Amino acid sequence: MISGSATSKGKARIGVDVGGTFTDVVLALPDGRIHVNKTTTTPVDPGEGVAAGIAAVLAAAALDPSDVAEVVHGTTVASNTILQKIGARTGLLTTRGFRDVLEIARIRTPGMFDLAWRKPEPLVPRRWRLEAAERIAADGSIVKPLDEASVAQAAAFFLAEQIDAVAVCFINSCVNDGHERRAAAILRECAPALLVTASCEVLPEIKEYERTSTAVVNAYLLPAMRGYLSKLAERLSAIGVKAPVQVMASNGGMIGIATARDRPVFAVGSGPAGVVVGTARLGATIGARDLIVFDMGGTTAKAAIVEGGELQVVSEYEFRDGISTPSRFVKGAGYMLKVPAIDIAEVGSGGGSIARIDAGGLLVVGPESAGGDPGPACYGRGTEQPTVTDANMVLGFLNPHALAGGSLVVDATLSCCAVEQHVAHPLKLTTDDAAHGIRQVANVNMARAIRAVTVERGKDPRDLALIAFCAASRYSPCFD
Repeated sequence: MISGSATSKGKARIGVDVGGTFTDVVLALPDGRIHVNKTTTTPVDPGEGVAAGIAAVLAAAALDPSDVAEVVHGTTVASNTILQKIGARTGLLTTRGFRDVLEIARIRTPGMFDLAWRKPEPLVPRRWRLEAAERIAADGSIVKPLDEASVAQAAAFFLAEQIDAVAVCFINSCVNDGHERRAAAILRECAPALLVTASCEVLPEIKEYERTSTAVVNAYLLPAMRGYLSKLAERLSAIGVKAPVQVMASNGGMIGIATARDRPVFAVGSGPAGVVVGTARLGATIGARDLIVFDMGGTTAKAAIVEGGELQVVSEYEFRDGISTPSRFVKGAGYMLKVPAIDIAEVGSGGGSIARIDAGGLLVVGPESAGGDPGPACYGRGTEQPTVTDANMVLGFLNPHALAGGSLVVDATLSCCAVEQHVAHPLKLTTDDAAHGIRQVANVNMARAIRAVTVERGKDPRDLALIAFCAASRYSPCFD
């Protein structure tokens, strides 16, 4: 135990990572000692789990909340909002003639010979995309003044349709944003309840589709991120933590909580970015400058590389279901975000990924996940289908009585029943063989992410050190 007097007041720092299954909290003291806490993520209000974890580490360190100087927060709230399609009812106001920019996109497909591929549904249905009478030329001159009446009519329409957030994106606003800012102001005046994002506020750059898509994603995330971060600030204040909260940005930097509330598009890759930054720093400490960074969580597995101690950063990426790869050549598969981000490949395979038999009789693992609530079958919260964690439980890789340092009570017999009923019996396998199969499929899925950032880029993974910087490496091991 370390008393409050044992540390310089206002110097303790807290790091928080909210994943799909667990919330991890680390308290770093000035003398280098740390306290850690792992608690189940609370999906309805992730801030509840964060506050509980912070309170626990403060109690363990015998510190007063006022001794905390900073809280650094990595979160998957933004990315999960897109993956689960639970964002705002979003509208788009654009220049007349540009209503279908989101669907036209780049006129590219991710696979040349995949005839079954379907383009992702736009985050804004066509009926909620409206046009304003205005036009600005490429040199910034005004071709047609903004018809303010058309903007006011759009505001009335959005209200009638119960729209939550609106993105405003006019052609050539990157060289003259006057019309766009005025339209945003009119929307806010006519409909104060609307959350408005003007593209010039998040991406004042050329390229119409990229700017429109980025603005739309930002608007789509606004209610979820604003609600979450506001509640988080209230919960931290309630337990006495007055320190500023910094949110990890997708590029590995940090942004203040006020910026994250207004520009959530910059924090879509928040959680994985923190992993890569931390691993790069660890690699430099141990003299390893060329690394494969691997992070297996409860819902997804991520991979990135560090070369010469330097992070690999891209200026745009596509966020999508399945495997999201940072390939410069595979485009059109997801939602375009033209923001700086660490180059990370992500696949829907984690400790909570659900195993099932598909229509063709094959074993499939993920991308659906049991998450932290209800969680894997062994949690005893109602999940009947087996997960990767249940397979590891059957194989004896996990404590059959409790996880997360003893704070999470589990029942191994529930894992055995789930694997037997949903995989072993249909495939006529023993329970152990079925569990091995689930584990093997999960490993192959996760290897795809590593392959995407190494072999597919002409890099030999044998030349790089692999560092598993993740909760799963301790609580849901899946490595062979």
